[in-house]
Amino acid sequence: MNENMKKAAGYAAAELVESGMVIGLGTGSTVFYFINRLIERIKDGLCIQAVSSSIRSEKQAKEGGIPFADIDTITTVDLTIDGADEINGEKQMVKGGGGALLREKVLANISKEMVVIVDENKVVEKLGKHPLPVEILPFAHGAIIEKIRKLGFHGTLREHNKDGLLITDNGNLIYDIHFESLREDPEKDHEKLIRIPGVLETGFFFNLAGRVIIGKDDGTVDHWS
Repeated sequence: MNENMKKAAGYAAAELVESGMVIGLGTGSTVFYFINRLIERIKDGLCIQAVSSSIRSEKQAKEGGIPFADIDTITTVDLTIDGADEINGEKQMVKGGGGALLREKVLANISKEMVVIVDENKVVEKLGKHPLPVEILPFAHGAIIEKIRKLGFHGTLREHNKDGLLITDNGNLIYDIHFESLREDPEKDHEKLIRIPGVLETGFFFNLAGRVIIGKDDGTVDHWS
């Protein structure tokens, strides 16, 4: 049933795209459906350019015929569509389950609007269902993690199946912090973590989501504006 929810949200978001736009493609299983619908619309004559926060989404889009802009030369994105691991009523989010949180935050920050697409299971009263991903440099990562732990944030380095540690598209590592280690104020936790040299970004996303599209079990969607 989750797939029906994700498809409903992804397809609804694709209808927001207009010709002439530069579209930011996020990462994740709900974005997968958005990209599929976007490919269909392009075949029907929609004219856009895209940029992507992950190699995986870029591969899917290019294979479907979506043209790409040069992310290193554009200065703004009209609309970014991305998912979330969880989102609360204040539109605070935890992201990074797919390991692309740094690029996702950059893309959201340069966008005129970020539309978040989730299934209804991702909506929470309080953040904390998932670990908090933190992207860190591989250089001296043992010492960086020790600094994180000394602040009271305990977790584990993310592994990639049985192939060793997960390496992000930027060549970095992901340290997943157990939410029991976090305090009541996500913004303060973010500020403490981001001050540590070698911590590149956290999976907390604040003040970035515009509209939110929530896929429901019956195939309909709810909209938050």
